[in-house]
This record gives sequence, C-alpha cells and structure tokens, in this order.
Amino acid sequence: MTTPTLRLPTRTAVRAAGLVDVPAVVRLFAPPPVPSGPSVAAADGAAVDWEQAQRAMRLMLAHHALEEGQVWVAEGTDGALLAAGVWMPPGTGTEPPDARWRSLLSRELGDCPPGHPVLPAALKAAGPDGPHWTLVTVTATDRPEAQDPRVVAELLAPGLRAVDAGHTTAVAIALSARHADLLLPHGFSRPHEVRVVPGASVWLTTRRPRGAAAA
Repeated sequence: MTTPTLRLPTRTAVRAAGLVDVPAVVRLFAPPPVPSGPSVAAADGAAVDWEQAQRAMRLMLAHHALEEGQVWVAEGTDGALLAAGVWMPPGTGTEPPDARWRSLLSRELGDCPPGHPVLPAALKAAGPDGPHWTLVTVTATDRPEAQDPRVVAELLAPGLRAVDAGHTTAVAIALSARHADLLLPHGFSRPHEVRVVPGASVWLTTRRPRGAAAA
C-alpha cells in the first residue's frame, strides 16, 4: 500500500507516518532536556526520566496511535521532520486501553504508568462531553519553516477532513502557546493553559463541527 503524500509549494512534504518515523516523531515531542534549561518534575516530585519517557512514547505511537488513529508528519527537503500531528478518533483519546497499556509498559519498561495520569484527567475536565477527536501537535523548535501557515494547513488537512466528515468536535493539545495559536485560522478556539506537572504545561483548544453554533 502506497503511503499518501502531499506536496507543498515550499517543497515540504506532508505524509502519513509509518513505524520508521516513530523515533523522529518522539524526538519532536520529547527532546532531551537542555542542561541549562529548567528541570521538569513528575507528579511525585521526582525528576523526569527522559529516556524512559521517550521509550514509553515510542510504544504509545507504535502500538496505539498508528494502529487506531492517524499520524501525519511534515518533512523538510533535507528529510528531517518539521512537525507532526497525531489524531485519535472518538472513544480512544490519548490514553490507550488501560489493561493493555499497563501490561505493555510493565513488560517493556519494567514499570507501570500512574493510576491517575494527569493529562487524561485534564482532558476529561476541559474537553467536551460528547464524542470528539483528540489532536496532539508539535513542531521542531529550531526550524522556522515549521511555523509556515501553509505547512500547518497541509499537516492538519487530512485529520480535519475526517473530523468534518463525522461532524465531530476536535480537542487539540499543543506544547506551546505559540503553536496553539497556529491552529486558530483552522476553526480552533483561543487556547488555555493546563499545568501537567510542575514546570510543564500544555495548551488546549477546541474546534466545533463545521456549521455548529459557536460555544
């Protein structure tokens, strides 16, 4: 089966991600911490184990997002990934089925996720009551072209088509306020900050179905 690819005027390619892209997508979402940067603590106050966080994210992408959702990436002319968007359909969200997920992490990492993850709880509190798609987006911080409105538009287009086809609400999660603002021209509301763990936040924004009355 041929992987669909979209070509932009800037020669940036937006395409569906595969297993081979998982490590690069993980590096976009969870790059190694900068030594001089602020430290991030887990919910229990311990320092975040970035290597384990990346390993857990690789498992989530390979065994959950690619199987049950849509993962789209924007690729630069040099082959490096500029941005990624992970779309999870209604009923799946960002947290895989508990029993399978805990078993997988326990087997592969020798650890289990916390019983009450902070992000899913925040999403439940901030998201709509009805079925909705969940979008998680990220861009490379060192590549200005990743902020190009054309790149953002093409990256979002496949997922938005699926959302609109089902007349469904979408909730987007961005890792920075600046990136969340890039979603505004595509029907998303003004983002609001949600503190995930001490020293780290995400920004949530909602897009109502096309033709629906504004909330």
